[in-house]
Amino acid sequence: MIKMRTKYFWMLLVACVLGVQAMSAQNNQKHGRKRITMEQMVDMQARKIVNDLGLDDATAAKFTDVYKKYMNEINDLRKKDTPKVKKENKDEGKAPKNMTDADIDKMMKDRFMQSRKMLDIREKYYHEFRKFLSPKQVQKVYNQGQMNHGRFNQEMNRRAGMKRPDGEKRMR
Repeated sequence: MIKMRTKYFWMLLVACVLGVQAMSAQNNQKHGRKRITMEQMVDMQARKIVNDLGLDDATAAKFTDVYKKYMNEINDLRKKDTPKVKKENKDEGKAPKNMTDADIDKMMKDRFMQSRKMLDIREKYYHEFRKFLSPKQVQKVYNQGQMNHGRFNQEMNRRAGMKRPDGEKRMR
């Protein structure tokens, strides 16, 4: 009788250990995802646009090269010129309460300057794209880029906001 209890005890212990290891492995797989690089994302966007526009191979190659340069300039501008606001002060487009009028004025002028630079880049690459795409195709490229940027931000906000409003994480 004692041998049977010992045998069941050891079987239960082994089952628990294996169960814990399996759960740990699943947890590591979820959190151990590789992050996609900006270059990979630009490649994926370029392929999607090429497919949406139905470009031939030669035009697709030209487009992909120019599109990568365009997106690199846009992303560099976003990284370099994005105004830094402290996390505790960040409030969806509203000026932080502790900022002076001069700080707000400078922030607004910086945003206008960044918008002008963005417009200059878009106009420069419009002429580049027009060398091998029609105006309708270029419009689709720009619209697709804006939609992708919006979706990207939406997805990042969704991932960052996996917490409930009361601060607790959601259970999955």
